[in-house]
Amino acid sequence: MPLYALTLEYDGTPFVGWQRQGSGLSIQQVLEEAGAVLDGGTVPLAIAAGRTDAGVHAEGQVTQLALMRELAPERLREALNFHMKPHPLVVVRAALAPNGWNARFSAVQRGYRYRILNRRARPALETGRVWHVPARLDAAAMHAAAQGLLGRHDFSAYRAAACQAKTPVRTLERLDVMRHGDEVVILAEARSFLHHQIRNLAGTLLEVGLGKRGVEWPRRVLESRDRAKAGQTAPSEGLTFLFVRYTEEIGWV
Repeated sequence: MPLYALTLEYDGTPFVGWQRQGSGLSIQQVLEEAGAVLDGGTVPLAIAAGRTDAGVHAEGQVTQLALMRELAPERLREALNFHMKPHPLVVVRAALAPNGWNARFSAVQRGYRYRILNRRARPALETGRVWHVPARLDAAAMHAAAQGLLGRHDFSAYRAAACQAKTPVRTLERLDVMRHGDEVVILAEARSFLHHQIRNLAGTLLEVGLGKRGVEWPRRVLESRDRAKAGQTAPSEGLTFLFVRYTEEIGWV
């Protein structure tokens, strides 16, 4: 049974998230149903590198899909894209997966971007893609605060109550905050993240950007291991799954 690697791009707005649920349309469902058309009606299992929540977008989500028949990767990409219309979900790249490769467990680094539109006027063109914060943010202070969170720590204070990870310990390799005109952008990289970790970090750094908390406060929250002491969970629409990296060479087309 051939195993394929797929890079997906999607607008998370109309979906209940990556994973199939009891109600609502999921990204996994759309992809698997498109795969079933190519596989004689048998619904294949799609496994993602990261399970994005409702409203979260992706530019470089990676999934694996096993089919009963073998297709050239470029043909598979075009066929899946045809059958996933009109949903805002496309396969950008496809490849036959290397032996022993797994979309989730073979990943060595994941990257996310969180966008904040920081101006008085609400978004018109970027509705559903950014968190609108009208009050002026100090991006430099947010960045300075973020550097105190880098490294290997117990991130219980930035973890969702429903998180199913076996341990709250993660190694945060990058957490940069920068301003681009009216946008404040947060870039985060790690091998893996906890449920809502980036959104909770964004909501906490916002307090620093607004001048309500000092630069040292997010680090003190981290050390407390108490979620109740952190900031709000930032809205899902500002978050985009950017990329996944692997040690294996994947022959993308």
